[in-house]
Amino acid sequence: MAHVINTASTGFNLIARIRGLIEDSKQAWELNAEYKRTYAELANLENRELSDIGVRRCDIAEISRMHVYGK
Repeated sequence: MAHVINTASTGFNLIARIRGLIEDSKQAWELNAEYKRTYAELANLENRELSDIGVRRCDIAEISRMHVYGK
């Protein structure tokens, strides 16, 4: 009786993994840039303008994070 072992390479495509890593890095870079933009826009507002929209200066980092990452 003969036995056949079929070994197909599943899930280890080096090029696909590298592309995925590059895409993930690119997305993280874009999200970080959006966070910095949002933070800078809010930080550049005067205290009165922040008060008008109901934002305290100490909450700018959290608001920026929620806007970009949703966490």
